[in-house]
Amino acid sequence: MANELAALFANNTWTLVPLLSGKKAIGCCWVYKVKHISDDTINHYKARFIAKGYTQLEDLDFLDTFALVAKLTTLCLLIALVASNNWDLKQLDVNNAFLHGDLLEEVYMTPPPGVVVPNSHIVFKLQRFLYGLR
Repeated sequence: MANELAALFANNTWTLVPLLSGKKAIGCCWVYKVKHISDDTINHYKARFIAKGYTQLEDLDFLDTFALVAKLTTLCLLIALVASNNWDLKQLDVNNAFLHGDLLEEVYMTPPPGVVVPNSHIVFKLQRFLYGLR
């Protein structure tokens, strides 16, 4: 959880603001997963902080739903380029890659469990995408 919060703070995912009248803050929660290696032993524990995007209302809190995914044809093209140019192919995992995109909508979120804010009227105004948002 500490690593996830540190990445969120480092990416300036939110700013602390008082909740404006007429605005609604969405909730948030932690999702936990145990990562195993091939022999089924535990490799590490992962905590992901997510927004409860299912409480957002279309045309009010968001306009479009968009999820960036790689297409199979793109992957095949990259593998063909690697093979034809005799390049080395390695795996790369980017932590919190989803969080680098800027958020254009005004989305407010209640503080996550474990994060202390100055008073109960302070919420997070999201500056960047967060898992679970629409």
